[in-house]
Amino acid sequence: MDLLGLLALGELLAFERIALDARLAPDLGRRAQLSEAAVGEIRNYRLLADRIAELGADPAEAMAPFKEAIRSFDASTAPRDWLEALVKVYVGDAVADDFFRAVAARLDSGDRAIVEQVLQAGPAAEFAAAEIRAAVETDASAAGRLSLWGRRLVGEGINRAQVVAASHEHLAGLIAADGGSVDAVLRHLTRAHQERMKAVGLNN
Repeated sequence: MDLLGLLALGELLAFERIALDARLAPDLGRRAQLSEAAVGEIRNYRLLADRIAELGADPAEAMAPFKEAIRSFDASTAPRDWLEALVKVYVGDAVADDFFRAVAARLDSGDRAIVEQVLQAGPAAEFAAAEIRAAVETDASAAGRLSLWGRRLVGEGINRAQVVAASHEHLAGLIAADGGSVDAVLRHLTRAHQERMKAVGLNN
């Protein structure tokens, strides 16, 4: 239940944040594209909320214990411009998704299937990746600034993941199942981040 609540809250707040950050777009066309892409996040939230309700729990109560951790991450990584907003969509959200995916591997098949469906690459991440790649190709100087921003995002994301895992016994138990460890999960997050940055022309 902890993982479902955490992921549901992440999807709900991602919808709010992406829709808000769309206002940073340089033109109405791209503002509309990112706003439309945000709809995928609220659709994912609904899948998770429905599953939580099926299990006999209240979605709001399941999400509540994780509110401060996610709000704290968002507050410490507020983008200053359009490109930083896109890197947060592409990098910041993906770090969280990698964490969820690693933990979900230990869930029962029903919950795991829903989590895997939610974690499939959505339109927001695909749009952000294309925009970042185009920006770096157009202006090579942007790569350095955005690379630093990406490193900050992954650092903050890994820190939050450690805090959440340490403070929620059930999540820690899922990670430790079958000989797993928080350190191994964090190493995986770092490797995945490096590949993700490279794919859009940014440095690790």
